[in-house]
Amino acid sequence: MRAFLTRIAKGSRKSDIEEPFLPLLEELLKEHIVKESDGIVRLDAKYRAGTLDVLPSGTAFVEMIGTKGRDLLIEPQNLHGAKNGDYVIVRRLFGKAGRPSAKVVKIVQPAFVYAVGYIKRTESGLMPFHIKTDLPMELKSATNELAEHTLFQVDNRTGEITKILGRLDDPTVDEKISLAIFNKQEAFSEEAEAEAKRWGDEVDAALHPERTDLRHLPFCTIDPVDAKDFDDAIFWDAKRHTLYVAIADVSHYVTPDCAIDKEARSRGFSIYFPHKSIPMLPRALSENICSLKPGVDRLAYVCRLELDPERLEIKRHAFFEAIIRSRRRYNYDEIDDYLQKGLRAAAEGDRETLSFIFPLREITDRIRAKRLKKGYDFRSTEVRMELDEEQNLLSTRLETSTPSHALIEDCMLLANRAAAEHFDYGIFRIHEPPTPERIEKLVDELGKIGIYVEESTADFHSLVLALQKEAERMGVAPYVDQLIIQTQKQASYSAENVGHFGLGFERYTHFTSPIRRYADLTLHRLLKALLADDEKRREELLRNIEPLCIKISELEREATRVEWDFMARKYARWAAAHPETTLHAVVVEAAQIPAATTDRFPLGMRLFCDRSDLLLFDRIEAKVNIVHLASAKIFVLVQKAHHLLEEREENRPPHQGE
Repeated sequence: MRAFLTRIAKGSRKSDIEEPFLPLLEELLKEHIVKESDGIVRLDAKYRAGTLDVLPSGTAFVEMIGTKGRDLLIEPQNLHGAKNGDYVIVRRLFGKAGRPSAKVVKIVQPAFVYAVGYIKRTESGLMPFHIKTDLPMELKSATNELAEHTLFQVDNRTGEITKILGRLDDPTVDEKISLAIFNKQEAFSEEAEAEAKRWGDEVDAALHPERTDLRHLPFCTIDPVDAKDFDDAIFWDAKRHTLYVAIADVSHYVTPDCAIDKEARSRGFSIYFPHKSIPMLPRALSENICSLKPGVDRLAYVCRLELDPERLEIKRHAFFEAIIRSRRRYNYDEIDDYLQKGLRAAAEGDRETLSFIFPLREITDRIRAKRLKKGYDFRSTEVRMELDEEQNLLSTRLETSTPSHALIEDCMLLANRAAAEHFDYGIFRIHEPPTPERIEKLVDELGKIGIYVEESTADFHSLVLALQKEAERMGVAPYVDQLIIQTQKQASYSAENVGHFGLGFERYTHFTSPIRRYADLTLHRLLKALLADDEKRREELLRNIEPLCIKISELEREATRVEWDFMARKYARWAAAHPETTLHAVVVEAAQIPAATTDRFPLGMRLFCDRSDLLLFDRIEAKVNIVHLASAKIFVLVQKAHHLLEEREENRPPHQGE
């Protein structure tokens, strides 16, 4: 919706409005809120579009979309039923002194279009309740025939039940809940599946004589052990100091506005659960003809980068369409093992590919050290779950960044940076610096628990390095890193470049994952148009690039929240089944109801504590008090609490002379 409102606020060709929004556009035209002239549709000057921020007092402000200016004040009597977070059209009110004000004339979309509910037994009988808030739901659909624990999806715009999901007491329903909250679909349309299957399983090189043939180069892929969609392959020519980053040429198979493209654009990203993925592209593409599998010919879009071995800068680069044949598919653990043991430990069949990995690692290590003089190095840890056959939590482990992760990351960063050099208006990956207020808050929070540094808040890079050093000394580095990350703004996509603060890059984009990110697929199309001097195609892409960036930024956040919601549901089921287990956790939010995260099995479980006197980084032992399976929240009774910094100081060996 934000993308649509951006279009009509700035003015858009009517033909560029996406099909799902055409009925709403016709409504706005009939109501004279939007005007049409020469095929361009635009909000009438009296109106503004935006999202509503309602204060506890009932007064609200409209954060405007598609136009600059101060937020508009909405008095309670002018809300006309609009609620917090709703997308609205407002009409400016003139003649009043003070802050610019307006009134709501149309709610174009509620804050949450879809919701999930369940049937709960109460004193009055079986009633529908909201799965997140646990408040009663007012529905137009009848629920009298639904049994207790039945789960369903609701369209908030109509109050109608759209689908029955299953039962709350069934662990296999969790993925359906997480997807339904954001109305994500697993199945593709029959048309999209048919398009994907028509490409077959093999690439015939004879049909692509215009492509550069790189099948003689020993490319390899390095991915997680359970990966099936291989986006990228690498080769390092040590003699010529040249890195080849070959990326699956998805844009060859997915043309603009075909059935697959429409589905990919609505999904934006692949979603990854512990036991399966919900791909952005049909599996016939994502796990087959597009995937850079070993031993078979594949179409690739290649970035060739010649590096200065002394200055570690890109001397020159080129993007071109190619055919490759990956020699080997490695996982990160295999490469880490080789990097530790050396080339002598490699099997004979691996020597060709591994022979370039070792010198490449030396180069990327140096590039990384240089990058971190401007950028930031935060402990990258993710909790990985293993589920049993019934989809209950079986085990957890922390996946941390290793030398093989770092090697691939820096290769991809080089290609992404090179791609960003080709345009000044397009699709950038941006990350804005934190505000001074957030930096002050971070320093204040850490100071309260005894983490002090001398560095000024005016130099955030030096401040972060000092805080990380002090946190490492005190043994709380992972927790401090997480706080520093929360201080910063979330990375997003933008048509305008503002740089990438976290990486320390002046220009940056996403080029390397078109199988799982629509942004990268769009970038490939843009690069091909630019390098072919296809002005018509370039203009078509750029005409719609700003609303697209807005849309995929929102879809990225939704995909992440789907993944988090699913994991929270698995934790909640485990906690409900193990009420007597003592949980060990660290407080990560000190509030009226403090939140803690477990640092022993099951790792990463979020707990809500019964004691309001807990401090940040307190280590606690707790027992389960209440588990709310519907909302996936775990409330615990804290039995012991000890401040983590005090614990470290007690266990710290004395310095000489103490």
